[in-house]
Amino acid sequence: MFLISLTYTAPLDQLDRVRADHRAWLDQGIADGWLLLAGPREPRDGGVLLARGARAELEAKAATDPFFAQGLSTFDLIEFVPVKAATGVTMESLLA
Repeated sequence: MFLISLTYTAPLDQLDRVRADHRAWLDQGIADGWLLLAGPREPRDGGVLLARGARAELEAKAATDPFFAQGLSTFDLIEFVPVKAATGVTMESLLA
């Protein structure tokens, strides 16, 4: 499991110009099954994604994010091994 941390490197008005493409990219990641959760950080200086898959695959996918591809953000992949979950959240559902 990976946390992908996006850090914006451009002003929000520049990001807003490609936000629709970025959100379409997120929608595709969810549809493809590798992306589980996504949302902006607060304050709005980046975003956080929860993803599953192999590191090399996720690095390649993250590099296709329109924010990154257009030089508007950077990203860090942080791998972790979930061992506990809140009631109702199953490891199987997260890792399937």
